[in-house]
Amino acid sequence: MTIQENVPLAPLTTLQVGGPTRYLVEARSEDDVREAVEFARAKALQLFVLGGGSNLLVADSGWPGLVLKIAIGGIRREDQDGVVLFDVGAGVEWDGLVAQAVAGNCAGVECLSGIPGSVGGTPIQNVGAYGQEVSETIKSVRAFDTKADRIVVLPEGTCGFRYRTSIFNTTERGRYIILRVTYRLVAGGIPGLKYSDLQKHFAGIIGSPSLAQVRAAVQQIRQSKSMLIVPGDPDSRSAGSFFKNPVLSEAEFRDLSGRAQSRGLKMPSYPALDAQRKVSAAWLVEHSGFAKGFTMGAAGISSKHALALINRGSARAADIVRLKDEIQSGVEKTWGISLEPEPVFVGF
Repeated sequence: MTIQENVPLAPLTTLQVGGPTRYLVEARSEDDVREAVEFARAKALQLFVLGGGSNLLVADSGWPGLVLKIAIGGIRREDQDGVVLFDVGAGVEWDGLVAQAVAGNCAGVECLSGIPGSVGGTPIQNVGAYGQEVSETIKSVRAFDTKADRIVVLPEGTCGFRYRTSIFNTTERGRYIILRVTYRLVAGGIPGLKYSDLQKHFAGIIGSPSLAQVRAAVQQIRQSKSMLIVPGDPDSRSAGSFFKNPVLSEAEFRDLSGRAQSRGLKMPSYPALDAQRKVSAAWLVEHSGFAKGFTMGAAGISSKHALALINRGSARAADIVRLKDEIQSGVEKTWGISLEPEPVFVGF
């Protein structure tokens, strides 16, 4: 285990903002993780686990403790009567796994193409997009339990998966350090086409598209919305979707729909949202006075997607937070709905 000191964190995040960490360890093995936890305990340091840095906002003051960057690799495939298990190291790039699954004709994650970050972060946020969530495919999570000081394997049913949440970012936040994730995919399965953008993309095409075609379509759509990291694209300096789609009760949903109609507006509606009475956060943002391309100093909203808050080149974390606060206040005032941020806030 190698310990680095005073390492800038901004280059390790997709937003590219934030101060340094006092210590940093890049863990390439489970032993490295165990040693890093012991080091943090011995020095009474706060520990933060860093993956791909894609869903993260680091404070300008940085992190006063130890950042543990997970770099555990390896993808192992096992075929079991039409089901394919992929046992994957937490440090593996997520889109690399999706590419390998699609190339192997395994369905279940094709709509999650192009999402930045690493495998270890997917169960934490229950990553989802375009009608799929990783909780639909996760079989188990292998993790270091800092409370029990041992490695455990958590079956899917114990992970508490819900919309963008799990025990890893709610009831047991900070307890588990994810080491590996096992996904259960379907060999030769049919690609998911629940999302309206995908349905429109393939409208008029005879027959079902292939997994590779769906993956390519998702990447194309994500890029059109600044949700695909493309070198040189200023809209790519973001943390992805900054706000979660609010989940409303039936009464709240009817009230919001009525108020929208009274203003001559129609809220977007499609099965992926309607199933849980989710409301489009992007629609709320745009109909509260914040158009795509809106700027506030060095921070702004992507010119392609209302949920992507961007670093325009010289932003500090404080600039992103000010813009976040302004948007939340505007949506609350206009619609009476509190938007919940999706990224993890570190050092605040």
